[in-house]
Amino acid sequence: MRVTDFINHHYRHFNAAALKDAAVGYTSFLAQGGKMLVTLAGAMSTAELGLSLAEMIRQGKVHAISCTGANLEEDIFNLVAHNHYVRIPNYRDLTPADEQELAGRHLNRVTDTCIPEEEAIRRLERAVLGEWQRADKAGESYFPHEFMYKILLSGALKEYYQIDPRDSWVFAAAERGLPMIVPGWEDSTLGNIFAGHVIKGDVKNVHTVRTGIEYMVAFADWYHTTTESQAIGFFQIGGGIAGDFPICVVPMLEQDLELEDVRLWGYFCQISDSTTSFGSYSGAVPNEKITWGKLGVDTPKYMIESDASIVAPLIFAHVLGW
Repeated sequence: MRVTDFINHHYRHFNAAALKDAAVGYTSFLAQGGKMLVTLAGAMSTAELGLSLAEMIRQGKVHAISCTGANLEEDIFNLVAHNHYVRIPNYRDLTPADEQELAGRHLNRVTDTCIPEEEAIRRLERAVLGEWQRADKAGESYFPHEFMYKILLSGALKEYYQIDPRDSWVFAAAERGLPMIVPGWEDSTLGNIFAGHVIKGDVKNVHTVRTGIEYMVAFADWYHTTTESQAIGFFQIGGGIAGDFPICVVPMLEQDLELEDVRLWGYFCQISDSTTSFGSYSGAVPNEKITWGKLGVDTPKYMIESDASIVAPLIFAHVLGW
């Protein structure tokens, strides 16, 4: 039985029904000519979401990405160091001494998965530092994702690939030149590393890597231009800045720039284990976003309160017809 058929038959109630409805709504939205922004919070790249997200990108089911700096870099970490990762299935039983032992082995734990520092982080650092320094000397500046695109498309890391690059969502995005924003990139391993190289003088101009407000300016232009002819949907995985940052572009265009006829987001789905609670934005129900001028009364809205590492691949499989 195909995954799509299994979901259609068995997923009838509660979060299961919300999952199916969101997948059907996603497909319907694309069929009506809509484009989809996918946002990635948490550690979805270390969860290897690229196994399904990369194909979504290749098949034109995703038209833009907003992700944390961690998700941008960790997809490439996995690409070049997969065989050196260490899985800890009993991570809940680890003592502080156990954690220190992992630290001594230069293994950085993300739930049940440890990222190897030398093979993953330092390997990518050496490649990207060369790009930072080239841009710095030429007086050029690029966004974080543009540096990653340059590295992947140049083949600079090809000798280190330890998974099929077709399972890397950043590689798929680079091949298609997918629009991307990485809000808060400074709060990432490579962001910290870049700051270190600026402090040491290896990179002279801190603006060699463009971030923050420049991302919003560029994203606002893309959103406003694209929505002149078609609606854009918002598929949010997790919460945090990856989702909060891009969704605000609509009220900014309408309320701050005072533009007329700004399209609201045409579809909204959030997968999150942050349940609705007092003052929680990540756990807020979609209707709250109506009051902020982000969604409309008639916008299709879905909220799935579950583990995104389980839910997102199932929705993507349904959209892909697997």
